[in-house]
Amino acid sequence: MYLASWSGGKDSCFACYQVIKSGQRVVGLLNCISKEHQRVSFHGIDPALIQAQSRLIDIPLLQKGTTAEYYEREFKEGVRELSNGQIITGMVFGDIYLDEHLRWVEGVCNDLGIKALEPLWAKNTSDLLTDFISAGFRAVVISGQASCIDREWLGRPLDDQFVQYLKTRPDVDPCGEKGEYHTLVVSGPLFKGRIEITESEVVEKEGHRFLDIKEFVVRQY
Repeated sequence: MYLASWSGGKDSCFACYQVIKSGQRVVGLLNCISKEHQRVSFHGIDPALIQAQSRLIDIPLLQKGTTAEYYEREFKEGVRELSNGQIITGMVFGDIYLDEHLRWVEGVCNDLGIKALEPLWAKNTSDLLTDFISAGFRAVVISGQASCIDREWLGRPLDDQFVQYLKTRPDVDPCGEKGEYHTLVVSGPLFKGRIEITESEVVEKEGHRFLDIKEFVVRQY
């Protein structure tokens, strides 16, 4: 049995999907929330959107409050809380090629006595983006560095048009692995429904653009 580090974006979702598709069980999702901002860490979205994802994919969720100063300690606490006495083999992460990320997750998992599972590691990022879309997942762009992603793409889906746009931006990794952009998955093979964003606006702050999602609806199948 595995837990999954879950941001709500395409990479953590696709990694989780690959593990489930291989026949493994994912029994919990760990999502980190900034105590300072009360938003999903790094992605900056409303925690309620992650709760909606958890309900739609029917995997229990723990949202753990974290701080920059004690992030690693708080992350480990979250893993222990989410395990809830179950024997856990390892934890799934959606990293692709950043060595410092791999070293961090392997160190954390080693301390916890579990395995770090990285199903997307060392894969071609152009292929991964295409495979994610081809698998039937739908995600929207929810943030981006102003120097990397034009404002018009905030709130728009990851689709063939977005793929073609990224080809005009060789400075941007196709999966945004260096933080060029972030996404929110709203439907797909793991989901028993979809999230519809009904009201939002683009906010600019310190060289970044964010999609402030004000209202959304959950449609169950």
